Amino acid sequence: MSGEVNANDVAAFLVEVAALVLLGMWAWRGVAGSKPAKAVGVIVVVGAAVVLWGLFAAPQATFDVPALAFAVKVLVLGGSVLAAYSLLPAVAIGYGVIVTANLALMCVGPFAR
Repeated sequence: MSGEVNANDVAAFLVEVAALVLLGMWAWRGVAGSKPAKAVGVIVVVGAAVVLWGLFAAPQATFDVPALAFAVKVLVLGGSVLAAYSLLPAVAIGYGVIVTANLALMCVGPFAR
């Protein structure tokens, strides 16, 4: 892998950060109960996404299994699109298009890794 960072890499990073924020917001809204219970829900959901991403989908992932990397990307990013839809339906369509285009460009074309 080359050390060059291109525009799609920057977009991918921003999409990944947005995914974690959206998953956290969704977890906060979805967990019933007190603020500590909601915080635990956020930690579990975002923590699971981060651990799965680090194990399989990150550029320096622990396990180099392309099918699992793609599955984790679809799970985390797709989950964040669904979370966006449940929170902000008007924004979810645009975010979904950006996620899909970014993921496609990471898999094929000049930005493929």
